[in-house]
Amino acid sequence: MAGAAGIVPVADPACRHVFPARPGRTGPWPTWLSGEITARLAAVGIERPWGHQLAAAELVRSRTHVALATGTSSGKSLAYLLPLVQNAVDDAGLPRSRRRTALYLAPTKALAHDQLRMVRELDLPHVTAGVLDGDSSDGERDWARGSADYVLTNPDMLHHSILPTHERHRRLLAGLDLVVVDECHHYRGVFGSHVAQVLRRLRRLCRHYGADPVFVLASATVADPASAAQRLIGAPATAVVADESPRGELTFVLLEPERSGTHGRTCELVADLVRARARTVAFVRSRRAAETVAREARDALDPALAVRVAAYRGGLLPEERRALEAALVSGELLAVSSTNALELGIDIAGLDAVVLSGFPGTRASLWQQVGRAGRRGRPALAVLVAGADPLDQYLVRHPELLFGGGLEATAFDPDNPYVVAPHLAAAAAELALTAADMPMFGPAAPRLLDELTEAGLLRRRPRGWYWAVRDRASDLADIRGAGAPAVTIVEADTGRLLGTVDAAAAPATAHEGAVYLHQGEQYRVQALDLDSGVAMVEAAEVDYDTTARSVSSLTIDEVTASRRWGGAEVSFGSVTVTSQVVSFLRRRAGTGQVLGEVALDLPERTLATKAVWWTLTDDALNRAGVAPADVPGAAHAAEHASIGLLPLFAICDRWDIGGLSTACHADTGMVTVFVHDGYPGGAGMAERGFDQAAAWLTATRDAIAACGCLDGCPACVQSPKCGNGNSPLDKAGAVRLLDAVLADAPTRGGQPEPTARVRGPADLAG
Repeated sequence: MAGAAGIVPVADPACRHVFPARPGRTGPWPTWLSGEITARLAAVGIERPWGHQLAAAELVRSRTHVALATGTSSGKSLAYLLPLVQNAVDDAGLPRSRRRTALYLAPTKALAHDQLRMVRELDLPHVTAGVLDGDSSDGERDWARGSADYVLTNPDMLHHSILPTHERHRRLLAGLDLVVVDECHHYRGVFGSHVAQVLRRLRRLCRHYGADPVFVLASATVADPASAAQRLIGAPATAVVADESPRGELTFVLLEPERSGTHGRTCELVADLVRARARTVAFVRSRRAAETVAREARDALDPALAVRVAAYRGGLLPEERRALEAALVSGELLAVSSTNALELGIDIAGLDAVVLSGFPGTRASLWQQVGRAGRRGRPALAVLVAGADPLDQYLVRHPELLFGGGLEATAFDPDNPYVVAPHLAAAAAELALTAADMPMFGPAAPRLLDELTEAGLLRRRPRGWYWAVRDRASDLADIRGAGAPAVTIVEADTGRLLGTVDAAAAPATAHEGAVYLHQGEQYRVQALDLDSGVAMVEAAEVDYDTTARSVSSLTIDEVTASRRWGGAEVSFGSVTVTSQVVSFLRRRAGTGQVLGEVALDLPERTLATKAVWWTLTDDALNRAGVAPADVPGAAHAAEHASIGLLPLFAICDRWDIGGLSTACHADTGMVTVFVHDGYPGGAGMAERGFDQAAAWLTATRDAIAACGCLDGCPACVQSPKCGNGNSPLDKAGAVRLLDAVLADAPTRGGQPEPTARVRGPADLAG
């Protein structure tokens, strides 16, 4: 292969696509920008701005909110730094208490620290920047609070610290002129709903202190950026989308996993790239996979190269993350296997290649990850090693959906009542709420305010609603959506803190007997205490992995909308899901052979959320030739495949959603297949599935039918997260079932408007 693909030989690709290099287009510096600033920029090699940088900077200067959606490594930072640094120059002679300030919000701590590094390297005139986050020392926080005009933080810190103690941050909020929301596509699902409410609380307090900041929302991979930005900040924004920066050639290769499997082929590629001294990031889907890929790649290399490979993932301690980031930036590390923790914007100069171990769940994430390579205009290589699941296999057969299919719509609901209620409480604790504040928080706010008052959390007084209890109001909302503090992983013999696991995931991943990986070392969980949020582990060398099994049930609480297609009906509404981890399987590492099953005694988990579901009449089943005995397996297989394909239509991951199927559901009296959001109150994914039901279910049917297996496999109807051990499954029955659902369905472009109505469970059966 020529160009970047010649770094290593990539044999037998399923598809190869070359994106040619392109030149950039510059424009003159804005007339309002001082010569002191342009001279400094010229000194670091920035002679003129790219056209999109200029357009966005002019909008900010005119006090217009901006959604800046240009490619990865297109220099988006300079677009908002130009007006920021001009403010700093103009205010240089004023007392610090009167200078304009700016706030930078990143979804990860690593990205905020990377922004700080970049600002310091630019050495911009009169700009004082500081990071204020959970990893900052007390001294660093005090300095940022008192002296920094450009404060770099994250939504978590804003929610839990800055807004609740706003009087201590009066200087920042009273002078706030600019707010940067970086990598804004990351704010999706329930996390996006929470961040939308946090930003409304920020705007409310700024107005209290006499400020009205301009927002810049930046992302390389967001569909309909103006609309997404407006839902996040609650105000109109203007989109800048024409990328006028130069780009190096990118060779993008799609590979089937072959005999070694997705994981094995990823390890082989990483080792080959390291031998070629190519600086590489391999993106994987889980913390365990990050550890395993790094370990197996090291095992395949000579010792001198093996030490230049590491794992990077969430759950590492702050000092470990910082050391790995520094080693990757400096080139001390040649390769890192990473979860999506490194997907976001960290400017790792000179990467030669990116390897994706399976499709990352959304096209937005894929292009964020691919964009890590070739960040200095050099030729680059990207390799997607397809996974054995329906979506990966569908995309290998339809590569045009990757290379020219656009991006998914960002799915989140800023008016989710499960999200709005705790933020109303937090807002009241910050500053008494009034009726005039209600439009800012959405249509459900007045009702939720009454409910919070009735519950005794708020107290109404003539001047508004006040927080009425001694606990911290901000603790009511976990903005990452887990609903409870993370579970801490502790080594029993030493008391050493190894990392954390989300509380919602702990019963399935940190239960007693589970195998836990940390920096390539194996540990076995001795005990899990969900009340105290601690899992005790011991070092262990075992030849097996563990997989949890669970049971679930679902009730329909309310139907929000539905549409009929002949014998099928597709609905969207509120549901309650009850699930319980009941056992775990020990599987031989490498082969997946089941070695045994161990029962567990863990509490039930109840989730009130949103779902999309479809039903079929008995007549429709008969016409489709689906016998009653085949319905359970057919519905189960269709459920798995539809979960796997939904990320093609909404920004979500199959792990963000769940499902349930039954031959006769108690609330409908018919065969019913559900796909539900995995977060309290819903996160917008199921609703997107309802809106795109015809296209989504057509893609699901086609993916199953096109798979070459006989009875069903991970590439079509088997699921890695099935609590029933992928039984029963009927691949052929699923195709017939979906044919029946789609028999009278509208075409992709001609779906009718849903029939909006609200019904209760008693109205559904029959």
